[in-house]
Amino acid sequence: MDVLLGIGTRKGLFLARSRDGRASWTVSPPQFPVADVKALAIDTRQETPRVLAGVLNSHFGPTLVVSDDLGETWSEPDDAPLAFPEETGAALGGVWQITPATDAEPDVVYAGVEPSALFRSTDRGRTFDLVRGLWEHPHRPRWEPGGGGLAMHTVLPHPVDTQRMAVAMSTGGVYQTSDGGESWTPTNKGVTADFMPGELPEWGQCVHKVALDAESPSTMYLQNHGGVFRSTDAGVSWQSIDGGLPPSNFGFPIVAHPRKPGVIYTFPLVADMERFRFPPDATCAVYRSEDGGETWSKQNDGLPQVPFWAAVMRDAMCADDADPTGIFFRHPQRRSVLQRRRRRPLAARGRQAAGRAVRACRSHRLARWLVSVCLPRSAPTSTAPRNWTSTVRL
Repeated sequence: MDVLLGIGTRKGLFLARSRDGRASWTVSPPQFPVADVKALAIDTRQETPRVLAGVLNSHFGPTLVVSDDLGETWSEPDDAPLAFPEETGAALGGVWQITPATDAEPDVVYAGVEPSALFRSTDRGRTFDLVRGLWEHPHRPRWEPGGGGLAMHTVLPHPVDTQRMAVAMSTGGVYQTSDGGESWTPTNKGVTADFMPGELPEWGQCVHKVALDAESPSTMYLQNHGGVFRSTDAGVSWQSIDGGLPPSNFGFPIVAHPRKPGVIYTFPLVADMERFRFPPDATCAVYRSEDGGETWSKQNDGLPQVPFWAAVMRDAMCADDADPTGIFFRHPQRRSVLQRRRRRPLAARGRQAAGRAVRACRSHRLARWLVSVCLPRSAPTSTAPRNWTSTVRL
């Protein structure tokens, strides 16, 4: 099994590759050294995989670059591939999410950016156009920046209907379209926003991340600024599912298993009222649910047992699409990436990456993004322990 893991940091992009079922890894030198790699995607929908990266250079500003040889070389158009039309008066602050569309649209790629906006490409990420239906939404002027800025961090194309899509931003909440982006509707009923007047506003929530269920596109999971939620009606309504989680009910990532319905992962943090943003009791632990959030189990076998004074941010956690699936998250204190593996035969899958570009901690030494995908090839058979192991050291 051939697996590629991308790790974006404030000091560039690292590409880790395993050819032996994730037992060992080789790590590239930093690509774009000293630049902040704020978004990453590995697109395997066509015969030649394409790696796309959102790069923020302190001198030249933000851009999007592509590689068709797994990071050996990179190219960037002469004209900025991502830019707001002049009449909008907006300036691109950075790319927060790069999401390939479904197999039905093999050349379409979406980008969520700062300030919160959606761009669409029809040439595999070479050029992009602003999705004006969302930009011109009457709510947009009243969206406010969260702690990390006013940014669109989640882009979820519907797996079957190319006219449908969900996006999420901080702050603003979840918005969806059913007509290819011409019009958008806020879908936040039941999601709390304790910092706003009124118990359950229609929009304005500080949503941290949203994930789709492996089987039902109508089932969605949401890590909010306060609480974890599930929708079984495509976002029309949301119900709290944080009953079995630590009482802080705060966190950033939410990851859905790419094949098993109802299996989700999150990394709880102390609520921001304490202003710590560390795991409860300084204990490094991932929480896993196998029933869509009805119950949760603490997963920390193999994780550091010493006090853990760091946060796993909204996209510093991802899943690959192998069998068994690897779940990765960035361990900032040890400057390594940790992986969960289970006792089952391994088999490569050459499908689109289940792990999307992901954002992590803000220290210059810490990864901001992870994305992983299996590359098409014949797979060996192996077994691996059911625990967390240190996978890649930077």
